[in-house]
Amino acid sequence: MARNPERRTLLADAGLRILAAAGARGLTHRAVDAEAGVPTGTTSNYFPSRSALLAGLAERIFDRMAPDPAVVADLGRREPSLALFTDYLRDVVARTTREPDLTRALWELRLEAGRRPELRAALGDVLRRGYADDVAFHVAAGLPGGAYEIALLHYAVDGLLLDLLTTSIDAGFDPDQVVSTLVSRLVGGADLAP
Repeated sequence: MARNPERRTLLADAGLRILAAAGARGLTHRAVDAEAGVPTGTTSNYFPSRSALLAGLAERIFDRMAPDPAVVADLGRREPSLALFTDYLRDVVARTTREPDLTRALWELRLEAGRRPELRAALGDVLRRGYADDVAFHVAAGLPGGAYEIALLHYAVDGLLLDLLTTSIDAGFDPDQVVSTLVSRLVGGADLAP
């Protein structure tokens, strides 16, 4: 198997662009080769099966969606509060809407995982690890709420993003205000973490 990490990243990024633009049905090894501008067969050297390709994309997408360390450091200098929690969540929404193709590719992966048990296992591991990391960060930062509130916000923000990045219900509410309301209503009554 090929071991060039830069080439693997190039191929995974090309695969994510295809997922966002054409969906899982458009994702083939040849399509990734063409999108990445590499010789035919290159993707197969790095991802020998469709399952391996999908699992590789699941791993790569979260590398690309990671927060900017400078933003996290800047926010981390503030005292824990509901307002700080709101600003962290605003950053999540800003990052995921700034690169909408990544979010669309993630949805395609999640839909495909519903049909493919092997992807369900791989993507599920990545999603659960991300959630656990979110909870650990939240607790370490001393923010209000806990694992349950983080789960509620995951569910709510996923719906907000779906509306922002696909066909909207056009309810007319400002997304920034929606984020603020979600935090105040779902977390507002929770205590600061010990």
